Amino acid sequence: MQVSATQSTVTWDAASTAVRAAVEKAAAIGAAINVAVVDRGGVMVSFLRMPGAPLHSVEIAIDKAYTAASFGLPTGQWHEALESHSVAVQRGIPLRPRFVAFGGGLPLVVGSERVGGIGVSGGSEEQDEICARAGLAAIGLDG
Repeated sequence: MQVSATQSTVTWDAASTAVRAAVEKAAAIGAAINVAVVDRGGVMVSFLRMPGAPLHSVEIAIDKAYTAASFGLPTGQWHEALESHSVAVQRGIPLRPRFVAFGGGLPLVVGSERVGGIGVSGGSEEQDEICARAGLAAIGLDG
């Protein structure tokens, strides 16, 4: 019986590159954001907050990253994903602590393995998504 397993996770170097790229994209499009990268277990690896980014968005960015890492689904796709489930699931999942069901959170996937998540909050949903995708692109991942 195997008692332990090796699991890949995002490195601090990749996480810091991704958050910086997201902030640089935000500056280019005129948004002020908070951006977080978490590892595969939802633990923070890197975070940046731009001056003027909404304070409530700090936790929202972290929770977007957590939601994307924990389920492996972009946060903006949850409404569509829940449509195929029972009413109980449709109502229950969004009530989970730290669950976010609007755009700006993306899973970090290398090959077929989920290694973390990135979450952006502070701009519009569209701006948050653009910045999160810029973060992924900076480390060679698709979003």
